Amino acid sequence: MMAIYLDHAATTPVYPRVKEAMLPFLGEKYGNPSSIHGFGREIRNAVDRARDQVARGLNADPGQLIFTSGGTEADNLALTGVALALREQGKDHVITSQVEHHAVLDTCEFLERFGFRVTRLPVDETGQVSPEKVREALDEETAILSIMYGNNEVGTLQPVAEIGEIAREHGVFFHTDAVQAFGMEKIDVKSLPVDLLTVSAHKINGPKGVGALWIGRNVPLQPLQHGGLQEKRRRAGTENVPGIVGFGEAAELAILHREEHRQQTDRCRQAMLEELDAADIRYHVNGHPEHHLPHILNLSFPGADTEVMLMNLDLEGVACASGSACTSGTLEISHVLEAMGLPEDRLRSAIRFSFGMGNTEEEVRIAAQRVAKVVRRLTAE
Repeated sequence: MMAIYLDHAATTPVYPRVKEAMLPFLGEKYGNPSSIHGFGREIRNAVDRARDQVARGLNADPGQLIFTSGGTEADNLALTGVALALREQGKDHVITSQVEHHAVLDTCEFLERFGFRVTRLPVDETGQVSPEKVREALDEETAILSIMYGNNEVGTLQPVAEIGEIAREHGVFFHTDAVQAFGMEKIDVKSLPVDLLTVSAHKINGPKGVGALWIGRNVPLQPLQHGGLQEKRRRAGTENVPGIVGFGEAAELAILHREEHRQQTDRCRQAMLEELDAADIRYHVNGHPEHHLPHILNLSFPGADTEVMLMNLDLEGVACASGSACTSGTLEISHVLEAMGLPEDRLRSAIRFSFGMGNTEEEVRIAAQRVAKVVRRLTAE
């Protein structure tokens, strides 16, 4: 039986070119980028080149990019770093939404334990935050606002530009987690009204364990790691050179093939829906009908159970998920779907399919047929 991987929102296969670019830095190119001798300078040049590559994908100044261990660390650094830096100015208020990745939500809980006030904005039934709700929540003590670019569970795109303009009107720093959007959406930090932006390598066919935080000019940031001068004193610790090199190569390829990739994943999305329709399967699409990432498709199958479906689909050779890879192992009801106010039968039967490199319309149709087979079996009277 052919195994079909439809969980690209969790992680992606590494491009062969990315692997090739990384290999020398796992062997003969082993210098420390902080060393001033030739071995170190060679590695520093490789890190600088990768920084340029990732920055080009954001139309950013490379000097404003901090390499991290991934999207989670970048989110933690953005929220905690800015919140701590502004606390002495009497700003102790953080605003986010109820549908953020746990890297943001759990960081907000951490800040609450240290006396920060946190406002968690609701979303509508499509998973979108209302810009007016953002405006109402802002006050003179707000330090930072964090709203994700595109949701990792249902794919809904947030009105980031509009929210960012509101934040600027009030003089509040605005962070967006663009981990799922990077490589799918055109992101230009010179025109987008954001102050901090998170990206990650392993969602764009790069290696795991490396991400980046873009920081706008004049954004105050308290470092969370200490003990070195790396990343302009903003993130101490010897750099993950193989990962950073791979991230740079993956970013370059992702931007080069972005439109092609968007079209390919959208065709896979449509193939899945067409095949389910042809099989007369009852389902609901969760998320925004128009403003969504093309590679994420979250469906509810009323009458079935998410956990039982996932196990059966795995036996059928279809890899998919119940939600974020950081929480789907727990098989709890998705906090995103709950925040959207979905009825119980949709909450307990939701599956996330996500498409990417290597998927074809043909194999997605085969996967959809297997999904239909499992749904029929589980919902039979």
